[in-house]
Amino acid sequence: MTTSVIDAKLLAGMFCAGAANLESNKEWINELNVFPVPDGDTGTNMTLTIKSAVKEVSALGETDSMKDICKAMSSGSLRGARGNSGVILSQLIRGFGKVAKTESALTIPVLADAFDRAVETAYKAVMKPKEGTILTVAKGAALKSRELADAGEEDLEKFLKAVLDEAEKVLAETPEMLPVLKQAGVVDSGGQGLVQVMKGAFDKFLGKEIDYGIPAEGEEEAADQEQEKEPVEQEALRFIYKMKMTVLMGKKPSSRDQKEYMEFLQSLGDRVKCAMEEKVLHVRIQTNDPGLIIQRSQKFGELGEVRLINLKEAETSSKNAEPEKESAPKAEKVQEEKPREPELPPQPRKEVGFITVSVGDGIADIFTGLGVDYVISGGQTMNPSTDDVLKAIEKVNADTIFVLPNNKNIIMAANQAASLTEDKKVVVVPTTTVPQGITAVINYMPDLDAEANKANMTEEIGMVHSAEVTYAVRDTQIDGIEIHEGDIMGIGDKGILTTGKEIEDTTFESLKKIVAEDTEIISIYYGADVSEEDAEKLRARAAEEFSSCDVELQFGGQPIYYYILSAE
Repeated sequence: MTTSVIDAKLLAGMFCAGAANLESNKEWINELNVFPVPDGDTGTNMTLTIKSAVKEVSALGETDSMKDICKAMSSGSLRGARGNSGVILSQLIRGFGKVAKTESALTIPVLADAFDRAVETAYKAVMKPKEGTILTVAKGAALKSRELADAGEEDLEKFLKAVLDEAEKVLAETPEMLPVLKQAGVVDSGGQGLVQVMKGAFDKFLGKEIDYGIPAEGEEEAADQEQEKEPVEQEALRFIYKMKMTVLMGKKPSSRDQKEYMEFLQSLGDRVKCAMEEKVLHVRIQTNDPGLIIQRSQKFGELGEVRLINLKEAETSSKNAEPEKESAPKAEKVQEEKPREPELPPQPRKEVGFITVSVGDGIADIFTGLGVDYVISGGQTMNPSTDDVLKAIEKVNADTIFVLPNNKNIIMAANQAASLTEDKKVVVVPTTTVPQGITAVINYMPDLDAEANKANMTEEIGMVHSAEVTYAVRDTQIDGIEIHEGDIMGIGDKGILTTGKEIEDTTFESLKKIVAEDTEIISIYYGADVSEEDAEKLRARAAEEFSSCDVELQFGGQPIYYYILSAE
């Protein structure tokens, strides 16, 4: 390798290659998460974050402007950031760009400065930095880069390889820094995500051919239209149907099941595309046996959308159509990444507004009934991005807006949105659960100013004890508790409360763990997969056990989590 500097074009290619490598490994990274819960995970959050930046970089086209590349990388990742790992990744990119954008090309000394600034920026964004995380891996890489630059290293390939090796070395040491990682037998998932970005970028630097796998807007639809025209003649109608399907999965398939499913699809057709986004399985295939595919796919969950195109009929129609009247129909999107947010009618300007994050029609109705102006659809199963919060802020016509994230993995994105808002005062109340969010809204006092209200609401949510009941997606061990795939788990504010085989019994045991002597109100929110009859049985059982408490039962409608509980 004779390259001694990284110019703007190479930097853009390395960045996109890093994103592609992260995406190709996201499911593996997801499986490194300590808690075996069926929700949006680290690999997914980091991938969605960096894909947002890749879209902005790709939109620039061919450019020699280092400033423009760095701006696109930074703004795209900041607005697209999801989850704590995604926000930290966006801050690393932002810090790197602050240094790189001032140069026409990146040399070893400049790279060392950029890595230093990246780590400094990311650490500042985290209120209580914890070692053994993505921050530690980034810091280890930056220290190595500084060491090599100060020693006068001139070979850029050796420099980048050594920095990558150091990042992998620090990643391997993360279980010794965080006992919970060691107990689960995994390295830090966010750190692994960062290493995968660095690996992809280094491969591009070495000149390896990279399949970016992240099409620009409309590119995939256009390719589909072309496929519908071409393969009929080329394949001599070996496969009659072109099939597009989505499956709404309640539980993430194991790696083995995914592999067997892919092999099954390949045995029944051609041009197979199979991808998992959040809890939605996307399938595209040309086949003669759509019925068999539908039947096998229902093993993973409920069918979403199924579209069949008869290629034989399409060929006949194409031949009979008048050329001047031909027009390819615009391809439909297979599946929205997330539910469409409600459009608000124009509202008069007011002093104070509220935004909250939740999932489930029942919980959304509760917040709306309490006066919340805008409910962002999301939560544990789909962390909203910084941009989602920014758009909500834009729609609420108020001078001061309180944002209730209701999840510890959304607080950083909400804070990032607040820092990017200039025309309104945005106050993020650090609610980590839905019950805390409800308590925060109830305790808002109109006669107090914004900061006093934040202090008061923060104090009140500290008195709320919460629990969520869901199922385990893999075997693991946490805090000395053996957990097996399929077990029902009660997860409290600070970790696993209990596990069991039955939903009601595990929920009741979880409730016993969060109810204290001074508890006055118990609230039970039942999810989409729980019948009202079963929920009422649990309420009656709780009312009998905790006779001194008021026990309230409400429909939450949340997916994945059978019950959300609170005691205050």
